[in-house]
Order: sequence, then C-alpha cells, then structure tokens
Amino acid sequence: MNTLVMNNSRMGIYLRLGRVSNLPTVWTNVLAGAIVAGSITGRPLSLMHTLLVMLAISAFYCAGMYLNDAFDREIDARERPGRPIPSGQISARAVFAIGFVLQVAGIAILSYYGTWAIVCGCALAATILLYNVWHKGNPLSPLIMGLCRALVYFVAAASVMMVELNTAVETAVEPSLTSTVLLNTTVVLAALAIWAHVVGLTYAAKQESLNRLGSLWPLLILALPVLLYGSRSVSSWADGGLALLMLLALIVADVIAVRLLITRHLAGSVPRAVAQLIAATSLLDALVIAIAGGGLAAVAFCLGAFILTRVLQRVIPGT
Repeated sequence: MNTLVMNNSRMGIYLRLGRVSNLPTVWTNVLAGAIVAGSITGRPLSLMHTLLVMLAISAFYCAGMYLNDAFDREIDARERPGRPIPSGQISARAVFAIGFVLQVAGIAILSYYGTWAIVCGCALAATILLYNVWHKGNPLSPLIMGLCRALVYFVAAASVMMVELNTAVETAVEPSLTSTVLLNTTVVLAALAIWAHVVGLTYAAKQESLNRLGSLWPLLILALPVLLYGSRSVSSWADGGLALLMLLALIVADVIAVRLLITRHLAGSVPRAVAQLIAATSLLDALVIAIAGGGLAAVAFCLGAFILTRVLQRVIPGT
C-alpha cells in the first residue's frame, strides 16, 4: 500500500493517527519486561498472556497518539495543516473518543491480571494523558514521555507475575512477591534504560544544533543504556556474546541517528533521526533480553521488530 493511499483512505487516516508503524517497538517492550520478570521468578514465559499484554499496550500506545493529535489540533492547524484533524479528514471529537476508548480497553485487558497490573496500567494511562495535556512549552515533557515507555516494563512484569502466582499455588508463593519483583533491581534497571533512551532521543531532537558543546548533553542521556549494560555485555562474550552483539547493534543505530541530527539543516534529517531512534528501542529491548538470558528466539523477535518498524515507517510516518 503506497503512502498516498495511506494518507487519504479512511483506514489510512486511522493508522496515521495511531502511528501504528511504531507498534512493534512496544511489543518488544512487553516481551522484555515479561522476560526480565520471568528471569527473577525462574518460570517459563506464557506466550498467550504475553500476546494479551502486547494487545493492551498497543491500545495504550495508539490511545496516546490519538490524544496527542486531539490536544494538539490548534497547533497542528498552524504548523502541520495536513494532519487529519486540521485538514478536516476526521473530527477532534471522534479522535478524543477513540483515544479514551482505547485507554479503557487497555485497562480492561489488564484487569484480568489482578491489582498490580491494573495499578500499573492506570499509572500508564494517567502518564499518557499528562504528557498530552502538558507537553507543549513544558521543558520536562521528555521526562514524562520516557516514563510512559518505562511503565510498559512494569505493566508487563506485573501481568506476568500475576500469571506466575496463579499457576504456582502449590508452591505457596505469597502475592506480596509481585511488589518485590516490580522493585527488583533488574526490572528497575531495564525501565531506567528505556526511560533514558526515550528522554535522550527527545531532547536531542529538540536541540537547535549538536555542533556546540553546550548542546551535547542529551547524547549523554541517550548513552546511559550503553553505560548501564556495557560491562555486562562484554562479560557475556564467554557465553556466546549475544548481549555484546546487541549492544553493538544499538550503538550503531544510535550513531546513525546522531549523525542525522548533526546535519539537521538538511530537510527531513530530524524526523528520520527520531524514527531511527524509535525503532532502535527494539534493539535496546534485545539487549535487555540477552542480558536476562531470554534466548535467541526472543532476541530475533526484537531484531525483526526493528526491521519491521523501519519498513512500516516508510508507509506510515512514525512521528
């Protein structure tokens, strides 16, 4: 399907509003969060439940994108008149309605997994809403955006833990273990890494130039995941080096994006850089999974998600 059809068909409007080309990156977020939680409990991953949580997070992601267009409709009318709402392709009321319905749908799916999953899901929904209401003119908005992605790890971990507890009654596992796992250093470290990646890419994209020393600080935040997992990735070489390979892949993807940001005076450089860094989220997930011992198949899924995201972004803009 070509870009022209995507821009003008009814389905194309819905897909553009949801930025669905980026959905593979939230699927890998869920997979990484679930595998990290599973590495703590020592129990195998449930494919069915992982897919259900991916569906819930997909609803949250698309909800956030819809609400973003709805809240930004006046600014888009001036700066991006071709967007669906200012161009008259769909009403703001309809976009608001779809956005909030998707959020409710996400929480409804997570309700199956118990209290902690609902709490984390509601926190994610509230953070998404906060970002969309308060991101324009807010210098701290990238921190909120990063928190949205970090919370996906906690949602996935909480949901997987509820499955573990329900299927392990005979082992007399206490429900309080869920909160213990959510606060486990491994989960928090992974969430911090994804938070830093999103915050770094957002701040870097906002800089007028990366040619001055004073404007390079976002790159330090973007590099934080590499610093957090660097030594552990190198030490994994004796076990096959999968984590090290994923670390190198992430570094290469980040460097390509940063080079585009440096040449931001060229038309389209910044959107291309941001799209690249969004897709690279899946490479970070692959690194987290490799460190957690998630196996080659899960890492391959993340690599496939990275490639799929880059392909889809050519048809459906990711920014």
